Amino acid sequence: MMTFSFFKEFAQPRKLKQQGILGMNQRNNMYISRYNPRKLFPLVDNKLKTKQIAEDANVSTPELLGVIDNQHSVKSVDKLIAGLNGFVIKPAKGSGGKGILVITKVEGGRYYKPSGSECSIDDIERHCSNILAGLFSLGGGIDVAVVEALIVFDDSFEGYSFEGVPDVRVIVFKGIPMMAMMRLSTSMSDGKANLHQGAVGVGINITTGEALNAVQYDEMVSHHPDTQKELALLKVPHWEEVIRLAAQCYDISGLGYLGADVVLDRDHGPMLLELNARPGLAIQIANGMGLLPRLQQIEAANTESMNLDQRLAYCKQHFG
Repeated sequence: MMTFSFFKEFAQPRKLKQQGILGMNQRNNMYISRYNPRKLFPLVDNKLKTKQIAEDANVSTPELLGVIDNQHSVKSVDKLIAGLNGFVIKPAKGSGGKGILVITKVEGGRYYKPSGSECSIDDIERHCSNILAGLFSLGGGIDVAVVEALIVFDDSFEGYSFEGVPDVRVIVFKGIPMMAMMRLSTSMSDGKANLHQGAVGVGINITTGEALNAVQYDEMVSHHPDTQKELALLKVPHWEEVIRLAAQCYDISGLGYLGADVVLDRDHGPMLLELNARPGLAIQIANGMGLLPRLQQIEAANTESMNLDQRLAYCKQHFG
């Protein structure tokens, strides 16, 4: 059942401290700097590298259809997408959902986005060229375009997202899943699951996969703004697999403090979408609780020698 009283008292600094809210400087200095070696950042700042280490570890990810890595090969994108009814093209080094082109229908040589707007093969080639030039990349550096299979979201999410695939963000500290949030796209977010663009964030009980609270632009909401679906009824299927996959990301990346983004495909189940070495803090608002108490609890515990199953058991025992 959703509990909204937290938000009524949320804005006062004293209340924020009492609720254990983790601030930006605290996150950067006490957790990212201490637990995430900088040499590992390229593994997660580059989505292609993330996909490669995940595949090496047999962690499920959306199928890689191809990579456009130079201007000469831009003209070959039509061969990568030939015969497909949908696909995704995104920058390997993008952030915040920038530069992600999602095509959900192909008909008569025309390509259609989730909104129904269409584009031509010339538009797609131009998008690839812009990605290569670094238009959407961290720091504006040159990049490559990653072409992936389209995710068909699980039927149980019908009505919870608008023109886009919902994903689950799980914060993992020292290999232990400790807080989760589902991100639901809206018309305001243009079908993307980024909260700063207007997506809805739903706090998820880390041990059961059930909804706790929901926010849009830091304001609590009880129903999806486009579909009017009641958000309190949301329960993420395959939850055990979701948090197991997220916890595995600690082992494959070496990052002590990370955000794992997981999507649920109708046919393939939970899949790793990407990793984040600097996960945002809005997950605290979505959950109606701060990260600090759980971070400090894990820091104080002897978790270094735990295997994957023991870390998941710790999560259930202490955060349920």
